[in-house]
Amino acid sequence: MTTRREVPGVRPYDGPAGGWGALRATAQAVRQQMESITAPITLLRTNQPDGFDCPGCAWPDKEHRSTFQFCENGAKAVTWEATTKRVPPEFFANNTVTSLLQKTDFELEDMGRLTHPLVYDRATDTFRAVEWEDAFARIGEILRSLSPHEVEFYTSGRASNEAAYLYQLFAREYGTNNFPDCSNMCHEPTSVGLPQSIGIGKGTVSLEDFDSAELIISIGHNPGTNHPRMMGTLHEASRRDVPIIVFNPLRERALERFADPQNFIEMATYASTRIASTYFMVDAGGDAAALKGVMKALLAMEAEEGNVLDREFIATHTEGFDAFAADLEATSWDDIEKASGLTRPDLEQVALAYAKSNATIVTYGMGITQHNKGTANVRLIADLLLMRGNFGKPGAGICPLRGHSNVQGNRTVGITEKPSRDFLKRIEDTCGFTPPSAHGHDAVQAMQAMIDGKAKALICLGGNFAVALPDSERSFPAMATLDLGVHIATKLNRTHLLVSKETYVFPCLGRTELDIQAGGPQSITVEDSMSMVHASAGKLTPASEHLRSEPAIVAGIACATLPNSKVAWTELVADYDKIRDLIDRTVPGFEDFNERIRKPGGFRLPLPPTERQWPTPSGKAVFSVYEGVKEDAEVLGAENVLRLITIRSHDQYNTTIYAMDDRYRGVFGRRDVLFMNEADLAEHGLQHGDRVDIETLASARQRHLKNLTAIAYPIAKGSVAAYYPEANVLIPLDYIDKESGTPSYKSVPVSVARAAAG
Repeated sequence: MTTRREVPGVRPYDGPAGGWGALRATAQAVRQQMESITAPITLLRTNQPDGFDCPGCAWPDKEHRSTFQFCENGAKAVTWEATTKRVPPEFFANNTVTSLLQKTDFELEDMGRLTHPLVYDRATDTFRAVEWEDAFARIGEILRSLSPHEVEFYTSGRASNEAAYLYQLFAREYGTNNFPDCSNMCHEPTSVGLPQSIGIGKGTVSLEDFDSAELIISIGHNPGTNHPRMMGTLHEASRRDVPIIVFNPLRERALERFADPQNFIEMATYASTRIASTYFMVDAGGDAAALKGVMKALLAMEAEEGNVLDREFIATHTEGFDAFAADLEATSWDDIEKASGLTRPDLEQVALAYAKSNATIVTYGMGITQHNKGTANVRLIADLLLMRGNFGKPGAGICPLRGHSNVQGNRTVGITEKPSRDFLKRIEDTCGFTPPSAHGHDAVQAMQAMIDGKAKALICLGGNFAVALPDSERSFPAMATLDLGVHIATKLNRTHLLVSKETYVFPCLGRTELDIQAGGPQSITVEDSMSMVHASAGKLTPASEHLRSEPAIVAGIACATLPNSKVAWTELVADYDKIRDLIDRTVPGFEDFNERIRKPGGFRLPLPPTERQWPTPSGKAVFSVYEGVKEDAEVLGAENVLRLITIRSHDQYNTTIYAMDDRYRGVFGRRDVLFMNEADLAEHGLQHGDRVDIETLASARQRHLKNLTAIAYPIAKGSVAAYYPEANVLIPLDYIDKESGTPSYKSVPVSVARAAAG
């Protein structure tokens, strides 16, 4: 055991997730960002039928089942957007871009809401105010001078269905399918892998399914930080004695115990509820081996006892089982144990619990997808569920945990670099132009095109593109080579400051604000992670009279770029119902969109696997074969090699950092830490609190992150963790899942050594 010593900003946090700690953090966020009079009213409108959808995570709303529909991190997201802080043109006159780049990501966004459209002035190295129409005209002039294939159209998952649909319509009429988006960096393996397995790239469960589940298996996610409203669902399940089996490299407080702020008894008695019935600390990158171990044990139980697998379901609804089973038989337990970091008895215990359950849900997050074999991981989860027919029945199914509140909706309405022929034909028939059919760029390909000098312009509908991507030493300089950068945002972030030859920053309305167009007040729509589509209408007075909505900004650029456009942009922006009419006519599942969206709670999009229908080429669900466990065992077992996981702090959502604490992990006021297993510290001759340097071993090119503080933490041996996006510098841009293109943020081979003196 290492000798513990006091480390500044590092101390144990003994409370449960949620509880009084969450209420205090919520109050602090309100106090720091909003007026005390408006804040309570605003928060109580969050996720309500007549209010606005939380700009945070994509977990579904519980209609009429609780007093308030926001969580701690949802409150942070709302107050962060509804802040009273402002960043007017006068601020930029006194602060050069060079000086702003010295600020932290937290400091940049904490300055407040942008109030005017801005253009970069290279002579003074500052942003200055610009008139909307002048900016649109210049952008249109530049875009008309470029080949459409030289322009990248990036989308953040917080954009509404209406904004995202107009955005893809504009880019396709312009002539490109270059649609890098945030999904490329998180759940693309879901969008690629699940269609191969079950015919659709979405989850199959509803909130009601959690009420009848007999077992929940949670793999690779930290809901207390990234999907906090999910904790209420897990809390209810645990109190009904539903087993919750967790696979995760780190011990996460929210998966251990949780106190529901809406549970009077727990709050009054300072009690909490256990969440995980069993917690397995799988090695980073060892998920595939662990899943294969569980499934291999199931096959053995079937051979010995019978009636373990759902043979009728497998015969009727699936194909590929024999090859799948043969591969499991050929995979050795020795390799499974080495690659997963778990023992055979551990995995047989999970198999036994799974065999006893008549209805099982598997939930997973980016701990599954952000690997160089992320698509294979997703398909293995589907395989596990298929073995016992856990699709198309109450209480069962697959539950990918999406990030931003409309990242799934963006993809549904057309934000994809690989559009289907049917969708393009519908666009052509409805809108009167022929969209391009060639596949475009995803996020990594877009950045690579920028590095290679092949991309000339980047338009960002929200997000923090360069910061979110890996390999910042190459990605950041590439921004300066562009002829044009356009950023639609509510707040300033680092990507905006990586200025191109010409750069514009356009302030837009937030989710919480009134959107009044020529046709009157407007609402937008979003799709949650369970395929429910519902309306959202902001209530707050906009942060500035100079703001425009995302649809209005997209339409303004489109009008200036395409003078002979076939699309009636002005009419669409005047009344968002007309945008929804176009979605109705071009996107299956949105029939009678405007009528259905006006009903409280909205509607659910079709999910054929819930009816045991499989939109695959064969019409059946497909078992997969993953042959990489032996290779995983060799790589993960290599001497002096550790596996780096990039993680978010509790005061963070994606690249947005609300504050500098990570309460549940016991880190306060700092982010320069490396979480290490105590045995790994000892083997490297280190102690808790020592300064260390990290080097990537995933490529020939050296990449370092220096002078972090190593702290002892309950994490799987052989795995280490550091904060995202700071650790992105260690991740090669081409270290990706080849099937989906998603960067491997969660299992990068690294070495760790004591920091050089001085």
